[in-house]
Amino acid sequence: MSVEERLAALEKRVQTAEDQLEIIRLLNTYGPAVDSGANHEAAALWIEGGAYDAGGVARFIAPKDLIAMYESQGQIDLIRTGSAHLTATPHITLKGDAAEAVAYSFVIKREGDRWFVWRAAANHWSLVRTADGWRIKERFNRTIDGSDTSHETLRRALKS
Repeated sequence: MSVEERLAALEKRVQTAEDQLEIIRLLNTYGPAVDSGANHEAAALWIEGGAYDAGGVARFIAPKDLIAMYESQGQIDLIRTGSAHLTATPHITLKGDAAEAVAYSFVIKREGDRWFVWRAAANHWSLVRTADGWRIKERFNRTIDGSDTSHETLRRALKS
């Protein structure tokens, strides 16, 4: 293998690592944004027209529907009570300027002097590289409730 080929292979590996790190940072920005009431910043993690598919709850389109959800009384009450939206380390598959990620997410809620897992979910994100970096095209979120849909969402990590 020539020096040029080795350098090209190394550049590709570094770009892959940088892309994965940027995606992890993007997904892990969501929790602090929504838990601190930074609604516009949270919605800006999506591309214009991107979607948050929350299953039977609703399908929110970025940015307008997302901001409305973050400004809803239920969300305000949740963050005033004390909440932490956590994203587990995702399984990421890169496909050029597109990517997919699969991970668990948890909402921790405060009740008096204790915190407990209030919600656990399976997530599948479709992501795209933009001029501003990686952004979410769609987040598909299903509660871990033993259903086929929640299991199939998690199995998406095995297909890539």
